[in-house]
Amino acid sequence: MSNEIKEYLEKGAVVLDVRTIPEWNEGHSDGAKHIVLDTIPNNVEEIKSWNKPVIAVCRSGARSGQATEFLNGHGVDVINGGPWQNVDQYL
Repeated sequence: MSNEIKEYLEKGAVVLDVRTIPEWNEGHSDGAKHIVLDTIPNNVEEIKSWNKPVIAVCRSGARSGQATEFLNGHGVDVINGGPWQNVDQYL
């Protein structure tokens, strides 16, 4: 997975954090975008407008997995980065 994260970051991927606001406020990756998982369907067009690959992250990888599945189904080039710290180490 780490190679895939590195590859995506090299392609200019946007880190999309899908955790709750309190979780986000406790810490997050610099430059990450924050869209809570439940609101992803309402924000698909915004995510597509970035015109970049996406790395979805959360606390454990479960919610980012759901976001990845949903966004893949809507034509977004996205991978599940798992816990946000996985990506943070490469930033």
